[in-house]
Amino acid sequence: VFDPQQYPKIMDALKNRALTADMRLGLAQQAFDYIAWYDAIIAGYFARTLNETEYFSRAAKRFIPMRYGENPHQKAAFFLNPLHQEDFKIHGGKQISYNNILDAEVAFGAVREFDEQIACAVIKHQTPCGVAIGATQAEAYEHAYAADSLSAFGGIVGLNRTVEVSTAERIKKHFFEVVIAQNYQPEALEILKTKKNLRVVQVSPKLLERIVYKPVFSGILVQERDQVDYEEWEIPTKRAPNDYETEALKFAWKVVKWTKSNSVVFAVKDRTVGIGAGQTSRVGAVEIARRLSPAMNARIVMASDAFFPFRDGIDTAAHGGVTAVIQPGGSKRDQEVIDACNEHGMAMVFTHTRHFRH
Repeated sequence: VFDPQQYPKIMDALKNRALTADMRLGLAQQAFDYIAWYDAIIAGYFARTLNETEYFSRAAKRFIPMRYGENPHQKAAFFLNPLHQEDFKIHGGKQISYNNILDAEVAFGAVREFDEQIACAVIKHQTPCGVAIGATQAEAYEHAYAADSLSAFGGIVGLNRTVEVSTAERIKKHFFEVVIAQNYQPEALEILKTKKNLRVVQVSPKLLERIVYKPVFSGILVQERDQVDYEEWEIPTKRAPNDYETEALKFAWKVVKWTKSNSVVFAVKDRTVGIGAGQTSRVGAVEIARRLSPAMNARIVMASDAFFPFRDGIDTAAHGGVTAVIQPGGSKRDQEVIDACNEHGMAMVFTHTRHFRH
């Protein structure tokens, strides 16, 4: 027994000689759950680096009950450390779902890549439909939404600044499942709450943990969060990217980190124009990004989360109007890819940093 709220029930059972084996088993289970949670908090406090951690545990308590999980036949709940529950608030809307929370973390994480700029991301199935930066929040939202307005239907909107009235009014015009941001202007919050099914989530950046983990084979895979931008800026092609292309490449490189592999991102300097993600072949991802990219006379750049194993991805991108490429490099056919870029007059950057995301 660990909680005074349990006393009345136990006293009543003792008086009536009804302290059954099942009741004692239930009390023991609750007690050990609580002790494990408490010990996990202490272990987490003293934890240093991942390499120095011999045992892994996380202190979490049932926070949000859910109707179901990823699919209606799967039971689910959201567990969160009680010490952090005040940092995750939902201002109205329908009951938030398992899939909503998965997508909301991606939306919030993606815009946090742009701390020095005003950014917006629209997410669907844990990968961006569109990401943009702007001179104003409303502009960033409009460009992110327009990047793939068809896929954005029923998506999740992430913003990295306090949500403003003008942005809320624009969001209200379309169907989204969730809006997530660190803060909201009071009037903007009231505007969003008029959408009775829209979950309006307010979350602290500190809930984006420095490590991530997934259950596998009754164990847990644990790794550091991918927080590296790039290790180098090597230019292996005859032509170096110009100032405009450099700005666009740096933008696209931040976005591709948050897409499902294999992935490529077509972008201009302030927004995505086509995203090919979750493909089993890299050239397939390029073909999708090219198809989604509108016919425009802008200088389009391409970011790839991993190296190009063949030149076909470069050839396909060139036909889609791409003028510069950023990728990790490291393929045994790098020279073939470099030659393809040179043939098409494209600039290319090797970062020597991979951004797989599964």
